[in-house]
Amino acid sequence: MTAVNEVYGAGAAGAALGAQTKSLLGDTQDRFLTLLVTQLQNQDPLNPMDNAEVTSQIAQLSTVQGITQLNNTLLALTGQMDMSQSLQAAGLIGKDILYPGETVKVGADGASTPFGIDLMSGVTKATVTIRDNSGRVVYSHDMGPQGAGIYPLNWDGKDTAGVVVPEGAYTVSVDAFNADGKPVSAETLTAGSINSIAYTAEGLRLNLMDGGKISLLDIRQVM
Repeated sequence: MTAVNEVYGAGAAGAALGAQTKSLLGDTQDRFLTLLVTQLQNQDPLNPMDNAEVTSQIAQLSTVQGITQLNNTLLALTGQMDMSQSLQAAGLIGKDILYPGETVKVGADGASTPFGIDLMSGVTKATVTIRDNSGRVVYSHDMGPQGAGIYPLNWDGKDTAGVVVPEGAYTVSVDAFNADGKPVSAETLTAGSINSIAYTAEGLRLNLMDGGKISLLDIRQVM
């Protein structure tokens, strides 16, 4: 499905639900009026319906109408937000991004994929460590003091001895500490390229070139 069709589908779903709700409201009004007229026609002349009771029933219908109209308004706003989000996501197709992950890949030529870290607050020390699939440390780098924020990083694919590591996937971790020596929350980021977008039961999803799927909210940086 193309991005345009997916955007249209997001808005059409909200419109269809709104139309269905409106139809149900019309049916409710018709049933209410029919019942009220029937009650008035068949009331006991010696004991007619109290005006307060009629007013109460009309007020109940008004409350239902108000709630339904509010729901329709919310549905319309949701549909507009979905379309806006879809259009925003469509503009990301073909872009390289950083999102939460711990993988960095090294090719046959020794070139590695970008990665990054996300520091939740300022630190006096941040150490980035890269391990192979056996858990052995192949590279470590002390970034020193850093402020809060996202830091895109690159690795030359060489171990601590300066030798190019074998082709494959490696795991990145970060250890960060503040001036008191206490750990600071930090997250590793991996790189990916957006191939397409899709609307699923879980909402909008971005399909990556490597087959992965992420949410729009997972994007930490567009490179």
